[in-house]
Amino acid sequence: MKPVRLVKGFVTVGGWTLMSRVLGFVRDALIAAFFGAGPVAEAFAVAFSLPNMFRRFFAEGTLNVAFVPMFSKKVEAGGDAKRFAEDTLSVLATALIALTLLATLFMPALVTVMAAGLIGDERFDLAVGFGRIAFPYVLFISLGALFSGILNATGRFAAAAAAPVLLNVVLSVAMIGAAKLGMAVERALIWAVPLAGIAQLAVVWISAAKAGFNLRPHLPRLTPEIKNLLILAGPAALAGGVVQINLLVGRQVASFSQEGALQYLNLADRLYQLPLGVVAIAIGIVLLPDLSRRLQAGDGKGARDAYNRAFEFALLLTVPAAVALVVIPEQLISFLFQRGAFTPEDTQKTALAVMIYGLGLPAFVMQKVLQPLYFAREDTKTPFRFAIYAMIINALVAVGLSFFIGYLAAAVATTVAAWGMVALLWFGKKSMGEDVGTDTRLLRRAPRILIASLLMGVLLWGSESALSPVFALSRGLGTLLLVAIGIVGYFTIAHLIGAVRMAELKGSMRRGR
Repeated sequence: MKPVRLVKGFVTVGGWTLMSRVLGFVRDALIAAFFGAGPVAEAFAVAFSLPNMFRRFFAEGTLNVAFVPMFSKKVEAGGDAKRFAEDTLSVLATALIALTLLATLFMPALVTVMAAGLIGDERFDLAVGFGRIAFPYVLFISLGALFSGILNATGRFAAAAAAPVLLNVVLSVAMIGAAKLGMAVERALIWAVPLAGIAQLAVVWISAAKAGFNLRPHLPRLTPEIKNLLILAGPAALAGGVVQINLLVGRQVASFSQEGALQYLNLADRLYQLPLGVVAIAIGIVLLPDLSRRLQAGDGKGARDAYNRAFEFALLLTVPAAVALVVIPEQLISFLFQRGAFTPEDTQKTALAVMIYGLGLPAFVMQKVLQPLYFAREDTKTPFRFAIYAMIINALVAVGLSFFIGYLAAAVATTVAAWGMVALLWFGKKSMGEDVGTDTRLLRRAPRILIASLLMGVLLWGSESALSPVFALSRGLGTLLLVAIGIVGYFTIAHLIGAVRMAELKGSMRRGR
């Protein structure tokens, strides 16, 4: 994949992810309006996090890290990629069905592990009931991830990137429809989760079939290739497990904190996940199969160029987003969620968490650029070892600070651990040689991106005061103007000081096909 095609892939995935995240804000704004930061909102946050937690084991661990590089190399070498995909589908489906049955049976224990602080009040029983309904989502979304991996590995990014949009559409329509019909909104919301999973799976399954991979599951069999897949996936899944332990520690800390803390962290997470999803996920999806194909073909120079352009693209969009989250978090949260049952006090408490997550945002994205360097070489053990170190950092910081700053300790711990993980990945790649070296263009542009972002932060800070009359008239209009000033100001400054050349971005878009 040429650099312009690589950037085109980033933009395709990033564009659809942006749409999904925007609709995700609509979904979360509806949840906040209907339920505020009360028991139903917190119970749903816990229940919905359960299938998503296990999705990261199967989708981001087994599939993205192990299956995609192996499948990409088979496609590059002209091997029997379809048969390998069908074998993977059969084993994965069997494991997921067993997991879903066990999780449904032991749901009270799972909720206890997620948020023991809920025990003894109505939130616990709500979370258990919601969890049993929502958990089958992991079956559909993880199988969907397999088909998405097939599409991404063959350079077809649109359908896989568009599928997540359906989740937010289905959940939002369910809540609005239930409210209009006088039905229980919380029941409509939770039942919409597995229905959305079915819709997402259908989209990517059909798209993969049209691309020549009409897979049919069969009885699972442990072929040599599947055994190799499991060997590679083991450390990756364990690394994903470490990440989930980090999240569990944060939720446990929050569940023992003040009421509403789980919802504050959930909404703060949603806000910083917007740039993280648009940039980091796009890079991870596009970069890993591209690096795998280049290494299979012995194209070290091309792999180095792809890595550097991915890093540059990540910094270009992530650093200014991080600065904005630190400078204007309350305005953003107020605009997105402060309505109905979600109060100004809820906004202030959520904004504090957003500021802390914002400081870690560049680290979260850098991980997505650095990890494919290891995974493309079928090295899953090194990132796992680094993840263990990050887990220890996270646990010590979260538990230690929880006695002093409550639920905010979870956000601080996540940020500190993320930067620790980046440092380990960065210094750990030295043994890979020149294929992962930093080129002159990245060294020249990275500090300029930082300068442009900091100047944008100053511009936002000054503009917020200047727009006070507009905010008094319309909170929404004031926030939109503030965001527009930040975007235009950043790219103008970045272009003037040489952090980016707008002609290059436009050229990449025109030549990307």
